[in-house]
Order: sequence, then C-alpha cells, then structure tokens
Amino acid sequence: MVTFMNDTKLQTLADIRRFLDGTVEVDFSIEDKTARYRWIQTTLVRLRYLTLGKKDRGLVLRYLQRVSGYSRAQIKRLVQQYVKRGKVERRQRTVVGFESVYTTADIVLLAETDTLHGQLSGAATKKLCERMYQIYGDTRYERLAGISVSHLYNLRRSKGYQRQRRHFDKTRPIRVQIGERRRPDPHGQPGFLRVDTVHQGDLDGIKGVYHINAVDEVTQFQCVFSVERISERFLIPVLEEILATFPFVIQGFHADNGSEYINRRVAALLEKLRIELTKSRPRHSNDNALAESKNGSVIRKHLGYDHIPGQWAPQLNRFHREHFNPYLNFHRPCFFPVPQTDKKGKVVKRYPYEAMTTPYEKFKSLPEASHYLQPGITFAALDAMAFAISDNEAVKQMNQAKRRLFKAIFAPGQQVA
Repeated sequence: MVTFMNDTKLQTLADIRRFLDGTVEVDFSIEDKTARYRWIQTTLVRLRYLTLGKKDRGLVLRYLQRVSGYSRAQIKRLVQQYVKRGKVERRQRTVVGFESVYTTADIVLLAETDTLHGQLSGAATKKLCERMYQIYGDTRYERLAGISVSHLYNLRRSKGYQRQRRHFDKTRPIRVQIGERRRPDPHGQPGFLRVDTVHQGDLDGIKGVYHINAVDEVTQFQCVFSVERISERFLIPVLEEILATFPFVIQGFHADNGSEYINRRVAALLEKLRIELTKSRPRHSNDNALAESKNGSVIRKHLGYDHIPGQWAPQLNRFHREHFNPYLNFHRPCFFPVPQTDKKGKVVKRYPYEAMTTPYEKFKSLPEASHYLQPGITFAALDAMAFAISDNEAVKQMNQAKRRLFKAIFAPGQQVA
C-alpha cells in the first residue's frame, strides 16, 4: 500500500495548533496500517513527546488522532506503548477459532434422527444416538453418541440443521360407588396401569375414533388401542386385549371418573382378573398425570388432532399392534423419576439422564423382573422382539405405516378397507 505524507511544515507545537485550527495546509493520506504505526512513532520522537507537559501532550494526541483516523482510546494505547517501550509496534494476532468436532454429516444425521422420531427432547435424542452406536453398531453415530445435551441443542440451532429439516374432550363425571378414590402406590412393582381416553373429535355429526391409552406407572410400558364408540360393545374387547398385551401381570387399573371405565361391566372384568380398580380424587389433578402427559407427548404427537371417523378403528388397531406399541415400548427412551430427599426432609423427584431408558429395559432392570412376567412369556422372546431391528429402523417402519394409513383415511372419497 502506498503512503503519502507531507507534514514537513509542522515542526513545532504552534504549527500543530494552527493545523488543528485549519490554518495550515498539509497533504496526507496514510492507508497502510504498518505505515501509520511508523508515522506515529516518528511524530512522537520529532515532537519530543516525553518532555512535554500535560496540555501539550493533549495537543499531540489530538493531532495523531486527526491524521491517523484512529479513535482517541486507540491513540492513547499506542502512546502508552511508546512510553513503556520506546517504540510503537503493530502486534497482529491471528485468532484461532475452536476446532469443529461435529461435521456436516453429523448435523445431517441428527436432523434425520429427529425427523424419524418426531424431535424428542435433547436427552432422549442423545440416548437414541448412544443406542444406535453402542447396541446396534451404527458407526455413523460415533461422535453423536458422546455429545452433550446442551451442545445437541446448539447443533439444532445451526443453519445446516435448519436447512435439513388440539383439543381434548372432557370425560363425563358420574357418581357411582365403583372403584376406590385414591392414588395407587405400586411400591416399585410393574402392573399398575394409568388409563385415559383421547377423542379424535367429531365432524358434521360424525363421531371420531377414541384412543385408549394405558401406561404402566413404574416401567412406562404403554399400550394404545382405538375404539369406534365409548360403549361396552366396543370397549370391553379392547380392554381385554390391552390387559393381555402387557408382558407382566396387571395388578392395578387407575382411571379418572369417566363412565367409560367406572361402570359395572369394567369392574366385573377387572374383578374376574383380580385387578384392583381405583379412580382419581377430586382436586387432585396429578392422580392421573402420567397418562395425561402421554396423551400429548405420544398420541397427539403421532396421531394429531384431525378428525378420524370411528369406522377406522380396526385399521388403527392393526397399526397399533404391528408398529406403534412395539416402537413405544422397545425403541423410544423415557425419563424415569429418582426420588431424593432435600435438606428439609421433603422428597423431590429428579429425572437424571443416567436413568433414561426404554420401557422394556426399565422392566428388565427391576429386581426379580422375571417373577412379574405373564404365563407363557419369557425374556428371551421379548429380547428377540426388542433387538430384531434398530431404533431408527423401527421408527422408519412405523412412520411408513402411519403415512399409508393416513393416506387411506384422508384420501378424498376413500372407503374403509
């Protein structure tokens, strides 16, 4: 860069003062940064800056600022360097950024995983990456298996990631002397179900399908089935299938106060199987909180809010049996509470990442888990189901089946198959 500077007329402080007042003509143009530093040092030496008083030093600083184009703070820093070292040097630093650990391929793989599983929480997604690498041997997940939950959210906010990628009907309360009003306490044993109903809405007088959502309190083993109507004709066979679907013996059945569950036919069915029936207490909204939370995070997330006519219940149940329920229980990680006692003696539930696992693995980890198995069911058979395919393959098959089902349901003029 060429530097032009002609300040030979400025030899005294009086000349500099007239220059700053605009009465002395000086031609200057310093574009090169190194040349500016050299000129500042030459000027400080020529004007004998170190021997000047406070007022005259301020005049020199104004002159340097005017000619160099630097801010007053920068000029003062350079002058301090001259005072301490006797020279003004350019100290250029090349800032080395953080080394990128996760590649573009990792971000694309994370986006693909989130798309498959419906973007679970960061911790659940991290667990899926760990399982894909450690259990199923997918080497593409090697780096993502060690990612922190917080940095996983950073990748989700990245531009590369961004480029890749409704109403509950209230159940009808009824006052009947069936079931005990209390919150069940499973004492760490599986087989205590929380049950709730999700309605898919009515449209033009046509009733929508009802989803029966049953969740085990200890293992979060979940079973979803659908019925055309909330009546004994449709509900009792589905409840029998739900109770038989769980791999462990059912000991308790808890629901809210809706008449679909609190009735004599359901009570007789449960009594025949020696299953305890309990119902939620008034002004205790958390009594059935587990099932309510699964309604939103699982059923609404995958089945949505659009109206589905009741006659599609058999096709939905085929989807639940073959794809949805196996995916939820063998391939979808869940948080599990760990009770802790604080300094005041209050028991608080924490949800550590280390305790996250699938419902089936949680069931296997229970002490003497084999004692709770239903007759004719073995862990060998369950293991064969759990590890036949990877988590990603399971969700791919589930999503494909769901798309085919929804295409059939919502296709114009499509008839029930």
